[in-house]
Amino acid sequence: MMMSEQFSEKPFNRLLLTGAAGGLGRVLRERIKPWANIVRLSDIVTVENIVAGEELQVCDLADKAAVHELLKGVDAVLHFGGISVEDKFEPIMQANILGMHHLYEAVYKLGVRRVVYASSSHTVGFYRTTELVDADSPLRPDGFYGLSKCFGEALSRYYYDRFGIETVCLRIGSSFPEPRNARMMVTYLSYDDLVELVRVALFTPRVGHSIIFGTSDNQARWWDNSKAAHLGFTPRDSSRVFADRFAQAAPAVDPHDLTSIYQGGPFVTAGPQY
Repeated sequence: MMMSEQFSEKPFNRLLLTGAAGGLGRVLRERIKPWANIVRLSDIVTVENIVAGEELQVCDLADKAAVHELLKGVDAVLHFGGISVEDKFEPIMQANILGMHHLYEAVYKLGVRRVVYASSSHTVGFYRTTELVDADSPLRPDGFYGLSKCFGEALSRYYYDRFGIETVCLRIGSSFPEPRNARMMVTYLSYDDLVELVRVALFTPRVGHSIIFGTSDNQARWWDNSKAAHLGFTPRDSSRVFADRFAQAAPAVDPHDLTSIYQGGPFVTAGPQY
């Protein structure tokens, strides 16, 4: 991977973290500091309390020129920016589709060689909870948000095949301090496991274009990561420790409740009602 010309005792001189004001961005902000001399934090809103070793660059991903400026001097990108919930198509298109294109154009033109992309399990949300899905399973997005993440995965694949830019797409499940409901007993990704997932995605010497599901070592599984074994991701946490809170972790499926039939849960009904 291409490093900055500046000598660095840390693996990277400058890492870019987009979406730094978001929930996962705030977690990563503190944890990635040992990896770089400078962590460039970016979001569409300001990020508070910038300290030594950090720099702030407010940026709207829909602004092509601003994104190009954002990528200058960057060694690698942790792309957690954009809209992270279901919404109308237009705002998702601006941030997650047009913004993704702007990011990769800047990555290509400025010679950045590695992107870690926060994709989502909602790229396959319309698989049933009785099915096991892997990286080669056909995409089945459960809304405009999931659809935008499908675009991001396809776009990053194009930039790898055409220009050799390596990307690891993290199909993140539910990353919170603890599961919030029975569904999250399956999709739970602890913060420590999230950081480890990002670490292996960033530091594995050759990743090509890889897709990996972001989940801890939970008892029930919807996703098979065997095709991402080269990344060496070994989650250490599990939702098992919260099992007493959700005695009905695998309840009988109501045939009339789409949110219990499909892996996407509430996302499958969250969009516009036609």
